[in-house]
Amino acid sequence: MYAAIRQNRIEIVLFQRIIPPYFNNKRQNSTIERTMNRIGFQLKVKPDKIEEYKQHHAAVWPEMLDALRRTGWHNYSLFLRDDGTLFGYFETPHDFQTALDGMASEAINDKWQEFMSPYFESADNAHADKMMIELEEVFHLD
Repeated sequence: MYAAIRQNRIEIVLFQRIIPPYFNNKRQNSTIERTMNRIGFQLKVKPDKIEEYKQHHAAVWPEMLDALRRTGWHNYSLFLRDDGTLFGYFETPHDFQTALDGMASEAINDKWQEFMSPYFESADNAHADKMMIELEEVFHLD
């Protein structure tokens, strides 16, 4: 997997995974499969803001968590290196752009992005969700 920041744009890795069959609540013993797209992205947190960034993510606003779930962001994780390199991963039943558009329609997302924008390295203080681009998956092992 490869992710990098180029020209202040976050490159995204897009994966697909089939969720194992699960029981449909409407009919016992019937199963359905759902395709999930696995998405990875990279950002750069300003080194002098790392501790504050961690504190804010230890207590993400409940409204923001609800919006992420409502718009199809599942199994979402963030990983942070000491130098501020941040890798994010989530799974969605939608394509990447639909997941982004869903969050863009949530009022709480704009407030969160504005609140968090000072923590990221960006030439123009862009919101993190406006700097993301997809990468091609070149290998996957299940």
